[in-house]
Amino acid sequence: MSSTQLPLDLPFQRLREIRTALLHLHKALLDSEKDVYERLHGRIQSKGEFFQLVIGDEWFSWLRPFSQYIIQIDELLSAKEPITLHQANELLDGVRSLISPSEEGTPREQRYYQAIQRDPNIALLHAEVSRLLL
Repeated sequence: MSSTQLPLDLPFQRLREIRTALLHLHKALLDSEKDVYERLHGRIQSKGEFFQLVIGDEWFSWLRPFSQYIIQIDELLSAKEPITLHQANELLDGVRSLISPSEEGTPREQRYYQAIQRDPNIALLHAEVSRLLL
């Protein structure tokens, strides 16, 4: 391995690790939001109905940026062109912003904060993604 490749290998590996951790976090957030939604609106009857709610219902809209970042990471990691340090760092910065909960911030930040508060598994997964972003 040449020294010119080394700087790009680390961000590439970090993106892969963050993608995996972000995917687990996203799944936990979906499950948690589904539980809350069902308590308020009744049982979701099928996976198809749940999928339609996730992609189209306002209740789940705050989770869509998580999906978008996972897709962006996938596209970057599978691109034919070599990944640049700038591209990797831009995505990492975006994920840092994405996982910034706030009790009084934007609606997405507030919903994320609430999810972390109500679900210890989400808090642990959030901590894992945060640790990978250091």
